[in-house]
Amino acid sequence: MFDPMYFVPTKGFLTRGVGRHKEKLTSFEMALRDAGIEKCNLVRVSSIFPPHGKLVTRQEGVQLLRPGQVVFAVLAEMSTNEPSRMVAASIGLAIPADANHYGYISEHHSYGQKEEIAGDYAEDLAASMLATTLGVPFDPNQAWDERRAVYLMSGDIVKTRNVTQTAECGPDGLWTTVVAACVYVEFNHVTDAPPRVGA
Repeated sequence: MFDPMYFVPTKGFLTRGVGRHKEKLTSFEMALRDAGIEKCNLVRVSSIFPPHGKLVTRQEGVQLLRPGQVVFAVLAEMSTNEPSRMVAASIGLAIPADANHYGYISEHHSYGQKEEIAGDYAEDLAASMLATTLGVPFDPNQAWDERRAVYLMSGDIVKTRNVTQTAECGPDGLWTTVVAACVYVEFNHVTDAPPRVGA
């Protein structure tokens, strides 16, 4: 009987990039190049940072990639060809103090937001999602700085951060694309899968 095998990431890194070109798709490619992940086949995944996951530097992470490799990533992107329009792409990350618990990653993309505002928003999203799973009480109407202090004082959330890329489309109207990503680069093979429902 087939024994299902699960792949759980053990390492990931944060990266960002910007690209400009007359073609939208090529501007996306240029942004991926700027982020150092253009040589991989990217598979978009949703927003869980795995238990015991280790965040490594972009330099270390990129060195672990191989051309043509299938790579799982949480990716945010935004494009415009409207002169003077600002675009932002941001990834927020919240890691719990308990390494046995998973963390959260958020993707945010927007028009008109500066880097700090977009980054804080993405970081807030990730921390708020994690806080709800951990039962950390917080007032959603408080400012992010106030809630961040509550999260950190609770002792349940040990780290929050973001990686954000912004860019303004130039007067030439070239497509301008920004990307931000959390890229997974190493995995464990887990065979102690939970029993199937109805088994």
